[in-house]
Amino acid sequence: MAKRDYYEILGVSKSASQEEIKKAYRKIAIKFHPDKNPDDPTAEDKFKEAAEAYEVLSDQQKRQRYDQFGHQGMNGGFGGGGGMNMEDIFSQFGDIFGGGGGSPFESFFGGARSGGGRRTRKGSNLRIKLKLNLEEIANGVEKKIKVKRYVACSTCGGNGAKNGTDMQTCGTCQGSGQVRKVVNTMLGQMVSTATCPTCNGEGRIVTNNCEACHGSGRELQEEVIAINVPGGVMDGMQLSMSGKGNVPERGGVPGDLLIQIEEEPHPTLKREGNNVIYEQYISFVDAALGAEVEVPTISGKVKINIKPGTQSGEIFRLRGKGIQDINGYGKGDQLIHVNVWTPKSLSSDEKAVLEGLRYSSNFTPNPGKNEKGFFEKVKDYFQ
Repeated sequence: MAKRDYYEILGVSKSASQEEIKKAYRKIAIKFHPDKNPDDPTAEDKFKEAAEAYEVLSDQQKRQRYDQFGHQGMNGGFGGGGGMNMEDIFSQFGDIFGGGGGSPFESFFGGARSGGGRRTRKGSNLRIKLKLNLEEIANGVEKKIKVKRYVACSTCGGNGAKNGTDMQTCGTCQGSGQVRKVVNTMLGQMVSTATCPTCNGEGRIVTNNCEACHGSGRELQEEVIAINVPGGVMDGMQLSMSGKGNVPERGGVPGDLLIQIEEEPHPTLKREGNNVIYEQYISFVDAALGAEVEVPTISGKVKINIKPGTQSGEIFRLRGKGIQDINGYGKGDQLIHVNVWTPKSLSSDEKAVLEGLRYSSNFTPNPGKNEKGFFEKVKDYFQ
């Protein structure tokens, strides 16, 4: 089933401000919160759908990529927001509702969310730049890179305790990771929650630190990561790999690996969207008599025939010799712009030959009425 448009899900226009997007998400999330709709099996799906839309549209870079490439630009092996679970949503967007971990909706609904528990923390993201040449961008490529990131301590398993066991339940929150406060108002009792200040939402307290990680629960490790880059990416585009960032201290889910694409200039080819442009220079003789010339393409050199009488500015098209469309709509073309090279200096013999042709009727410019200019030709090819 095709995904719905993120702007449609939140009920906002494409020009909506960040504040309008935030308000729209808050309204929908409250409306479809599962605890408020226990008899509606579709409520949780709508709740997650709104969270996924907000995750993308609230991030300027993700929103720009979505506006340009749609849902396809958020996929291709890189997370855009799909697969979010309830704890992810509460952990990432709890600040919108004024909560402090666990369920931020308790202040609205007067009770703890079903299945609640300790706060799930997310580690920091890692950012890298990945340089790709035009050949790699054209069809997609797998790149293996070395990344240093924090992973769970192999000695304690990530909880920071000696032998992984020297821990005790927090006496303040009784292991829930949250403290609740009941306030009497003219509207009745209001229940709010906040992160437990004693255990910082973990629900447990380390009694003896792990000697290997000194209680942090993590260690720095170098890892080789395979990145599958889809064909058609562009310079400046950011991709992400879920769960390949740093793990937080003393347990939680790892952050993401953010990959910014840098497109290396090609020595002879120029990219225009999914098409590739090449400037082919030919001599006046080849233009008049015709010739076979060799031109470079992304996939190697090919030969093309220059027909007799070719005019400077003519464009030849090599279909399918361009770049893979990132949305999967085939490939672009290679456009060859022909330039007739005029020599800047001539020998006396060459001058004599050309002087003899100066007044020949065949050498007098006489473009036909249907002859198109360069910009008209380019426009035709890009339509």
